[in-house]
Amino acid sequence: MAPSYDNLPEDNGYDSEDEIDFSDLQDQYDVRLEQGLDAFVVIDGLPVVPEDSKQKLVKYLLKKLSSVGKPKEDATYMPMSNEGKTEGYAFVEFKTPEQAIAAAKAFNGTPFDRRHTLAVNKLTDIDRYGREGRVDDEYHAPHIDDFTEKDHLRWWLGDPSGRDQLVMFRGDSVGVFWNKKKDTPENILDRKNWTEFFVQWSPQGTFLATIHTQGAQLWGGPSWSKTNKFPHPGCNLVDISPTEKYITTWSFKPIEVSEDDPFLTLEEDGKNYIIWDVATEKPLRSFQTHDIANPTVDDATGQPVKKKIPWPAFKWSADDKYVARMLEGQSISVYELPKMNLLDKTTIKIEGIRDFEWAPATPQRDGVKGYEQLLCFWTPEIGSNPAKVGLMNIPAKEIVRTRNLFNVTDAKLHWQSQGAYVCVKVDRHSKSKKSLATNLEIFRVKEKGVPVEVVDSIKDTVINFAWEPKGDRFVLITTAEVVAATAVPPKTAVSFFCPEKIKGAGVGNFKLIRTIEKKNSNAIYWSPKGRFVVVATVHSQQSFDLDFWDLDFEGEKPESDKDLTANLQLMNTADHYGVTDIDWDPTGRYVATSASVWKHTMENGYHLYSLSGELLREEHIEKFKQLLWRPRPPTLLTKEDQKTIRKNLRDYSKDFEEQDRIEEDKEKGAIVEERRRMLSEWLAWREKTEEDLKDDRREMGLDAEVNGVDEKEDTDGEGEQIEELVEEVLDEIEEIVS
Repeated sequence: MAPSYDNLPEDNGYDSEDEIDFSDLQDQYDVRLEQGLDAFVVIDGLPVVPEDSKQKLVKYLLKKLSSVGKPKEDATYMPMSNEGKTEGYAFVEFKTPEQAIAAAKAFNGTPFDRRHTLAVNKLTDIDRYGREGRVDDEYHAPHIDDFTEKDHLRWWLGDPSGRDQLVMFRGDSVGVFWNKKKDTPENILDRKNWTEFFVQWSPQGTFLATIHTQGAQLWGGPSWSKTNKFPHPGCNLVDISPTEKYITTWSFKPIEVSEDDPFLTLEEDGKNYIIWDVATEKPLRSFQTHDIANPTVDDATGQPVKKKIPWPAFKWSADDKYVARMLEGQSISVYELPKMNLLDKTTIKIEGIRDFEWAPATPQRDGVKGYEQLLCFWTPEIGSNPAKVGLMNIPAKEIVRTRNLFNVTDAKLHWQSQGAYVCVKVDRHSKSKKSLATNLEIFRVKEKGVPVEVVDSIKDTVINFAWEPKGDRFVLITTAEVVAATAVPPKTAVSFFCPEKIKGAGVGNFKLIRTIEKKNSNAIYWSPKGRFVVVATVHSQQSFDLDFWDLDFEGEKPESDKDLTANLQLMNTADHYGVTDIDWDPTGRYVATSASVWKHTMENGYHLYSLSGELLREEHIEKFKQLLWRPRPPTLLTKEDQKTIRKNLRDYSKDFEEQDRIEEDKEKGAIVEERRRMLSEWLAWREKTEEDLKDDRREMGLDAEVNGVDEKEDTDGEGEQIEELVEEVLDEIEEIVS
């Protein structure tokens, strides 16, 4: 018999009007939609494939997503259409909501392949936008703002006088100036606290970079507005690629990324390097700092030699198509830009590798018609194997030239600016390892077979080497003493080399032009246009010499140099106390030497010289830190146009000299006019003051004439004149003559 509720007592102790509180149970067992779905992402923009290719597409997608998290293969749903093909989107579940957030940030808007771009969003975001009425059922055309012209980022190149700009960092202020030769630089703008650490021009001068604890910023245009920002917490250094498309930021402290960070993803968490796309301001890839290899031991002192973190750690190819990084002693990793994919998905294993350098220009080797970039590397002696220098082409990864070396202590790689030569400066030790000497192994890259010329006539250790930009001459500095960080610099010798003349279009063997002994020089600064070079002593407390040399002197050539492609002449010598930095302007007309407060606090400031060593300007500035000339981009003129200009340079020079004279006359005229104005104002003030004084004397009942002398009588020469002679004995000497 079914139970009946008819005979239940009416008073059961329950009041239907009272509500029972179930909030504690509801909080405990309620399933919230967002907590259940916040690990899901919706991926749109996928290729449409038939059902037999679906599994392959899913595996490829999950492999791509695995860089930011661990997606669940059994929790990936890719719908199929009635035609038996995928719909072009998928739902993917990650293990944690944080991984889903990272996937949305990292892959939204990125290319999946050549034809498809991904749109990645959290599932809960899509649900929230729809629930809150943010998605309208009707289509509305997007609003397109009116075109607004942006600042021209290379506006300074249009200066009618062809002047160059420079930036100076002093105290807390950063200023940008026009160079005005002997006159005070014309200030364009001055900003307080514009940077927290230092400033840096981009390679072609388009941007000025400032460094802050929150990252790096780029500025440009005539209004000097912020053009780009790269949020890298704790940023210490930046490096901009040759064509200014990419920028590397580095921090000593690993990055800490919060979940709600609007710019960085969990992919950047714990990393030190970020490579950014300048145009989009998005990170392309991030890396950790390699552990520094075990320090070597100094044979002389027995103490470990501290190694610095190499900078730049990521080195760009000349055309920005590749960027490479070395793991010392093991390999080179070459990445393709802009995708930052590892070239051929493998590193280049080179046992013992110590250093490498890209060719600074796209090479044009004899007999090679295809595209290539070159890099040079060297490895030390390992066991019975000799040290080795190699040239490798990229992307083929082929070794195009090697050179075995013996008794090698150290080596340095020096490319010529056009990639025509690479000089390997090899420090060799004797069998007893008590003495050092240097050989130069010069690879002639553009010649057939890449022949190597050896300059072994150098008996001492080379401490500095520099190629002539766009030329084939070089300068080196040698010393017979052990180079150490002492207050008194060692005695050095400066040697100049150039090719000898040969018949035909080739380049002859390198020959010594001259060696200057008993110097203290330790630095070489070539003009960016070649020909002129400054050999200097920097970072010294005892010596601060500046020698200005011309390698194409137009005077009479010594008989001994008739067969050489240079005519060496010392144009001038100067000194700048405490000089720490030397910088040529991009046209090669001026040289700025500066003494930075970052190195010492004595007489900080800068000197400006002409290319011949004439001192044009000297200015002492308290707390002076930096002076940097603004670089110029490569010229748009053809080689024929440049030859025509050089041929007619004397005619152009007359016009320039006339413009300089007119400008100088204008400046002199302005000075005279200013002095006349000041004199007129002073005479008017004097006349008014005299009239006021006379009025005051009349009101006091005194004579209007000052000191009782009538001004007219004094003017007519009828006033009384009093002369007084004063005799003063300055010194008295008594001498007795026998």
